[in-house]
Order: sequence, then C-alpha cells, then structure tokens
Amino acid sequence: MLWLLKSRERKAVFALMKEAKRRGIEVDELTATMTPEELAAMLPPKKPKFKGKIPDVTRWGLPADGEVSTKEYWTDEEVLAVQESTARGEWAGAAALLASTWGDWDRRNLVTGALGEAAAKDDEWLRAWRQARPGDADVALVNAESLVHVAWEVRSGLMAKHVSEEQFAAFFRVLEQAEAAVREASELAPEDPTPWATALAIAMGRQYENDQYLEVWAELVERDPQHRGAHTRALQYWCAKWFGSNEKMWEFAETAAAKSPKLAPLLLIAAHEAEFQDVPAWRDPRVTGALDGIVAWLDGEGRDHPSTRSDRAYAAKALVENGRFDEAVEQFRHLGTRADGGMWAYSGDARAEFLATRYAACFGATKP
Repeated sequence: MLWLLKSRERKAVFALMKEAKRRGIEVDELTATMTPEELAAMLPPKKPKFKGKIPDVTRWGLPADGEVSTKEYWTDEEVLAVQESTARGEWAGAAALLASTWGDWDRRNLVTGALGEAAAKDDEWLRAWRQARPGDADVALVNAESLVHVAWEVRSGLMAKHVSEEQFAAFFRVLEQAEAAVREASELAPEDPTPWATALAIAMGRQYENDQYLEVWAELVERDPQHRGAHTRALQYWCAKWFGSNEKMWEFAETAAAKSPKLAPLLLIAAHEAEFQDVPAWRDPRVTGALDGIVAWLDGEGRDHPSTRSDRAYAAKALVENGRFDEAVEQFRHLGTRADGGMWAYSGDARAEFLATRYAACFGATKP
C-alpha cells in the first residue's frame, strides 16, 4: 500500500506511474526495461541534513534562516533598470547598456545573457530594436542568445527520457535558428568573443562531438583566452555527465586555472561535479592548493566580477569541507540572504543545501 511507503518512495512510484502512462504501457513493463541506475534516478533527491545542534547563525552576524531566498537576485543596477525598460517594450536602454560593455567581455556576456532571457519571455522590444537598427551586431547577438533560452524552455529541464519526441524536434529546430543567428552576430562583429560563448551553448545542445566542439572553442579563445563565462560553460561540456569524463574535466579546469586567478574557481566547480558522482574531491590537492588564491581573488580584484557570487558559494562549500569554518562564515556574510547560486540547486533543494552548509560553517567556527 502506497501510504506505507516513505515520502520519497511514494513520489518515485507516482513518477513511474506517470511515465508508464505517457508511454502507454504498464508499470511492470516499464520497470523491466529500466536499469538499476534509471530506477534510482526516479527517486527525488534527498534533502541535505545538518547533523548536529543547529546553531543560531545570527550570532555570527548572518541573516536569519527565514530571510534566505533562492529567488534570482540582481545587484547590478544597470541590468535591473534595463530589465524594467524592456518589460515596458523599450529597447533603447538595452542597446545603450550592451554597447557600453564592448571590450569588457565578461560583463558583456552577463548583460547578453540577461537581455536574451528577457527577450525569450517577451521579444516585442527586441523586434522593435531589430527593425530600427537592421544590421546592428548587438541586436543580432541578443537575438541569438534569446533563441538559446527559447530552445531550452521548449525542451524543459527534465531528464532526456522524460522529454517527448515533439519537444526534442522543436528544441533542435530552434537551436538551428540560434546557430544561424550566431553566425550573423559573429560576422557583424568579428572581434567579439560573445557570439562564440553563445555558440558553445548551442554546440552542447546539438550534441557536438569533441572535435566539432573544439573548433567552436578555438574561435572563442582566439578572441578572449580568459573568457570566464565560456570557460564555465565549457567545463560542463567536458564533464562525464555530458560529453567528457572526470579526467577531461579536471584537465580542462587545471589548464584554465593556470591562465588567470579568475579562472581558478573552475577547480571548485570540478570538485563539486566529481562529488555528485560520488568521487571525493573537496580535499583533493588541486582544490586545497588553490583555495587561498581563490579567496584572495574574491576579496580583491574579483570582488565585483560577474561570477563572484556564484564563486563564493563554491568557496564556502570547499572551505567547510576542509575545516576552514571561520573563512566559510565570511563567505556567507558576503552571500547574505542569497541562495540563488547554481551550486546550491544541485541537491534538488537549494535553500536546504545553503542552510545546511551555513550551519556547518557556524557550528565549526570560532565562537562570536
């Protein structure tokens, strides 16, 4: 009887029933064709739990648990203003902001992503911009990025086995349109690495083989060898869960970290990916040896970098795992109420993961 099962198990049973209905077969037939790994994947992720007496984090000057939110939070006033203006159907502010980012490629990548996401929701302002400025490289760039967002919305964030053939067909069709848009943007502004960062997302979605992907990558690094957004995106491609392996992932992260301090946090992202494959990595020498430099960069030159808040989440986790609790608390002071970093969401409950890691930091830290 279902009521005798634990909550997670009940949810798995309902998920199996729903999938069997979608395929038009019985549950027994479905389970007979699934591997143990596929069956295990039907279980909802376990919520992270903190083992120990939950500390009062406010004693360390941290916001109370009730104030913590996973809602995406923008601190960039210029981006916020443009999000408001595009919601009103206005494009001039978006055009001016994107034009101002020329040469600051990491910020340009951030602004392009924000504008592409906004256009994917409502492209009235983007269409008006294109009509007013035909042949504008910036509007072509935003158009390409918006199509990538649209494609993933069509596909959904579900595992491949839960995505219908119709969804996949539409997904690939929109990605083809995005690929054409990227070509247009890159031809209009040959020096700009940003279209090639978007091209990396398309390459991943279209399942490029390694050699094809490296061709796109070569175009990107020719224009900006230290492009942070592109490196973060490429690390995912080289993960075992996509088109690489643990070895390729680590090799990529180490090569990147040697280029620049702003790329060193890729080692933390690699460790996090490895941990989710049950491969212990937080105390790997590649991580422990890089932590001091990463923390120094976050508190110095990288304090206002577009990736800093995300990097602080990884740093906080790595510091906790290495027993450096006081330093982890300091990272949480910077994060404040914001649990919107992608790292926290891997467990399936971003807020719970954030709180559990924060409890651990305070539990082990020097008493305030």
